Amino acid sequence: MSPPTLVEIEGHQLKLTNLDKVLYPEAGFTKAEVVDYYARIAPVMLPHLRDRIVTFRRFPDGVDGESFFEKRCPGHRPEWVPVAEGPGDRGGPIRYCVLDSVAALVWAANLAALELHTPMSRAGDMHAPTMVVFDLDPGPPAGMAACAEVALLIRDTLAGLGLRSVAKTSGSKGLQLYVPLNCYHHTDHAKSFSLAVAQLIEKHHPSLVVTDQKKELRRGKVLIDWSQNAYFKTTICAYSLRARPRPTVSTPVTWDEVEAAAGGQPLSFEAAEVLDRVERLGDLFADAASLEQRIPAPMR
Repeated sequence: MSPPTLVEIEGHQLKLTNLDKVLYPEAGFTKAEVVDYYARIAPVMLPHLRDRIVTFRRFPDGVDGESFFEKRCPGHRPEWVPVAEGPGDRGGPIRYCVLDSVAALVWAANLAALELHTPMSRAGDMHAPTMVVFDLDPGPPAGMAACAEVALLIRDTLAGLGLRSVAKTSGSKGLQLYVPLNCYHHTDHAKSFSLAVAQLIEKHHPSLVVTDQKKELRRGKVLIDWSQNAYFKTTICAYSLRARPRPTVSTPVTWDEVEAAAGGQPLSFEAAEVLDRVERLGDLFADAASLEQRIPAPMR
């Protein structure tokens, strides 16, 4: 392995290790390329990470090796990497990392934290989501085309309520659709709203959609996972790498691209493609961090 490399980012000195280690063997994608990707994507990723607790999924030996989720921020973190309390375990609250700078993001990448998972809420009030998520997970033989079809149904339903939505790939098999809120709502309100929308779509498209997570019900259908809106759950952050055979990314997409995917066009992007897309298109997920909307009040 190569010797450690010392770099200075934003006035902070970091020691990067094992940069020549291949973390994505099928693509020959090294740790150096992972670090480089996160450093370069930081300007558009940080608005979606900043002020949120982060759960790492780490792959010290690459995507073909063992991995582990890490909620508790490592004790060896630099003092300039903030922490915040979040959902805990039997031992009480957990202090999670908060990645609020390019340097912090590169530090996490150096830990082989390939995947970065965040909740719907910002740190400080885990019961005040800034967005609602509809996580679309296809049950084989259904795939991305079916997910795209369901995403369009949800988009149109939300539009009928005067709500705008944004979409991104999961970086794996599915799609995720978000309703930006960015003004106070309670988690219970977000959960009940997402369930109501999901059940409405299921009622009108029972051969395509399911809202029950039982595996035997999901074959050939798309699960609309509304339960991801629970305060203690997380989804993959926009622009995060995924631990797939190749370095795919959870990529914000346009609705034109979703419509094309419903017609059978591929909808998957790797790190280099995402950097190019951001250069050309900017942050397609920007509304998630800034657009203020209110969802209908719960039925009484």
